[in-house]
Amino acid sequence: MSTTTRVDPVLASVISGALDSIATEMGHKLARMSYSPIIRESEDFGCVICDADARQLCESRESTPLQSGPIPGYIRGINRRLEELGDRWRPGDVIMHNHSYYGASHGPDVAFAIPVFLGEELIGFSTTTAHHLDLGALTPGSCGIVDACDAYAEGLQFNAIKIEENGARNEWVWRLLQDNVRAAPLVVGDMEAQIAAARIGAERFLELVDRYGLETVRAASDDLMDYSERMLRAEIEKLPNGTYEAEGFVDGFPEHPDPSYRDLRVAVAVTVDGSNLHVDLTGTADQIDLPLNMPFEGTVDIAIYLTLRSILLDSATHEPVPANSGLFRPISIFAPEGSLANPRYPAPVIARFCPGNVVADTVMRALAPIAPDKVSAGIGNLKVVAYSGLAEGGNHWVYMDIQEGSYGGRSGKDGLDAVDTLYANTRNNPIEDIETHFPLRVTRYELRDDNAGAGTWRGGIGTVREIEMLADGGFSLEGDGSEHAPPGLFGGAPGAPGDVILNAGSETEQRLPSKFPYRKAAAGERLLLIAPSGGGYGDPVDREPEAVHDDIADGFISAEDATTSYRGR
Repeated sequence: MSTTTRVDPVLASVISGALDSIATEMGHKLARMSYSPIIRESEDFGCVICDADARQLCESRESTPLQSGPIPGYIRGINRRLEELGDRWRPGDVIMHNHSYYGASHGPDVAFAIPVFLGEELIGFSTTTAHHLDLGALTPGSCGIVDACDAYAEGLQFNAIKIEENGARNEWVWRLLQDNVRAAPLVVGDMEAQIAAARIGAERFLELVDRYGLETVRAASDDLMDYSERMLRAEIEKLPNGTYEAEGFVDGFPEHPDPSYRDLRVAVAVTVDGSNLHVDLTGTADQIDLPLNMPFEGTVDIAIYLTLRSILLDSATHEPVPANSGLFRPISIFAPEGSLANPRYPAPVIARFCPGNVVADTVMRALAPIAPDKVSAGIGNLKVVAYSGLAEGGNHWVYMDIQEGSYGGRSGKDGLDAVDTLYANTRNNPIEDIETHFPLRVTRYELRDDNAGAGTWRGGIGTVREIEMLADGGFSLEGDGSEHAPPGLFGGAPGAPGDVILNAGSETEQRLPSKFPYRKAAAGERLLLIAPSGGGYGDPVDREPEAVHDDIADGFISAEDATTSYRGR
């Protein structure tokens, strides 16, 4: 790690700002051009400029870390596939890629990568990723396909497909795509928006190189990556050397006859050695033949990188640090091959989101003994639902709904209520948007009562969200946190597990697990999702009486619950 700068630091800062502006423009225009609410409203997309060595130079701040973070891995995976095929990048190429064992996060997160050439020299890549609402899997939608037996059942796999070559659009690939996905206008429209945003990034990056010169931009980028690395190493060095462990559990499939499919263990050992930090996932459950496995590159690594970066370089207390590949250098990761965190192809991985969030949460709690002021108690995981059906004329409609979770309490602050947690960071989709575009009605959307983990700083409160089908269709769900309550920390009480109820309050009421494959639903049926509430931080007896009284006044807890949880405070 060099401490000698290659260019004037002020100029490097100017170039850093220009790179950030490029990624910001890409993200803004992608969101505005997209058709589906998962991109347009929830911002489940990523925009990144990489150099010719697939090192990230910048990322869109509007996007989710689970989309932007994996993009260097997508480029490495494309490079690997092109090498296998004896092919290479050429000017005018646009490559589509989503192969989960070639760097992609999971199949629905499709990347479109455009190489940036200066004359005949490849100098970088402009890439967008986004979650697509259908990719032709065995059931409608691109989430909740939790009965997929392998990667082939999860939808179309694109492994470095040149969707444009030498500047010409390959219409046969587009036709193949349109013929094999439901809601083709929606999916194709989002993909074309991604390509347009990636073109903008490529053009702006070339303009930057034209203005300052290639060698200057490269030197400044190297300086910026070295700077980001130094900032993270400086924070790691403040931690005491040693190995620190924690474990977490994924619900799995509670009704599965094989116990190895239930209560899936995530084991984390974090070793601090000077300015280096190693994360070992040995002891994590073996891979299974259902899609809770996590790609090591694209999901597991990003969950760990994002968590460590957030903890150690908290933007609320630390100066801004460029979001580039320098941040990855001090961290190494190991997960045994054949485990839930490093499966072998073609093990299914499409429902890797919630298990990855358990990895992130477990890493955070492993660091609790040495960074107690930087971590939270256990988080309330999220749920993701695909609602779908046929409109007039036989056209498919698909809507993907992300239900917010909650954070655990933390030093000096209560846990955040009703938010997407850790590496998700997507936005809430407004009720008005849902009901305007789909035959759905949101009948309940509120905070839970009497359930947040008690502590000196209480856990965050989960949400209650119920959606009614206004037309015949169906839905599928992937989620977590119904079987295991978010753990408390430093004497704090556990939070509350979540729940899923079909037709709540009716004669046909039925409790469902936190994940289930596609099931048909008639008009009038309602799906009620209850998110977990976060764990408490610190002994509840030490909570300020005023804070307890405020929670009672706000309706977050009852007087009876306060008496029980806070011993009359």
